[in-house]
Amino acid sequence: MDLEQNNSDAVEDFLMGSENNTSSDDFILLGFSERPIICSFLITMTYIMVLIANLSVFSIIQIDSHLQTPMYFFLCCLSILDVCYSTVTLPAMLVNAVTGNRKITFSWCFIQLYFFICAGGTECLLLAAMAYDRYIAICNPLHYILLMNKRFCSYVVAGCFLMGFINSMFHTFMTLNLTFCGPRHINNFLCDVLPMLEAACSDIYSSQTFIQVDTVVLGVTTFLVVMISYAHIISTILKIHSSEGRQKVFSTCSSHLIVITVFYITGIFSYNGPKSRESFTVGRVSSIINSVLPPLVNPVIYCLRNKEVKTALKKQLLVFENRKARKT
Repeated sequence: MDLEQNNSDAVEDFLMGSENNTSSDDFILLGFSERPIICSFLITMTYIMVLIANLSVFSIIQIDSHLQTPMYFFLCCLSILDVCYSTVTLPAMLVNAVTGNRKITFSWCFIQLYFFICAGGTECLLLAAMAYDRYIAICNPLHYILLMNKRFCSYVVAGCFLMGFINSMFHTFMTLNLTFCGPRHINNFLCDVLPMLEAACSDIYSSQTFIQVDTVVLGVTTFLVVMISYAHIISTILKIHSSEGRQKVFSTCSSHLIVITVFYITGIFSYNGPKSRESFTVGRVSSIINSVLPPLVNPVIYCLRNKEVKTALKKQLLVFENRKARKT
């Protein structure tokens, strides 16, 4: 019996040692501890809806010549960005939930970290640019075509993506320079900066300082640009004599503001420092809202409630039905 027990212990020690050797560089995501089927189903449906809605908006804007304006150019870029934003987060969350395998390799973790921060930072800048576009269109319509020309809009979008890339590169390199030791547990569904700082066992002061500065520059500043732009827009709307016109524009602006506010507030809260992430539940909820809600709701708020987009959509559906009828 003693010999048998010793052999069993030896095999167990060998297996544990092998596992430790093969996964020494892996991180463990603590998003799903079990296999919640309901969560898996919700994630799958959410991702499918995000893809369908955003790619439909992108396709309609590209096809219909009446939608080739600066506003729809920005919306087109936002749709593609939202698809990228969701693709970085939702498939990984789905694999985590379905398989129960919470491990992620060192390289994939940092790839996910880079693209997640890049998409989030770029969207902050792009939403501010879109708010400025609406400000010019409503408050200074006579100069709109002159100011918001195609070249200027292209430069603005390129600048948003470039700043997003650079910002993400700084975060990723600073996190790469940290030392991770002991159990590499990440208290989130994905590899994000603050959960990774919590898993580090080296000095994180420089990273914390950069996050706080970045939150002010990229988060608070762009949010103020959005709020100031919409304040001027609302002030202009109040001067409209038609109550029906005021109500229509107010309805659109309020929807925009709700989605934008949720995106910025959850983002700013998430990156307010490691102390704000001590609550596992609060951190997870904040990450889900910030990375899932805007890509899901943006197409509905900005486009599918828009009369011009709905007209273009009906037109394309009618063309599709006519082609189908001819084939049959």
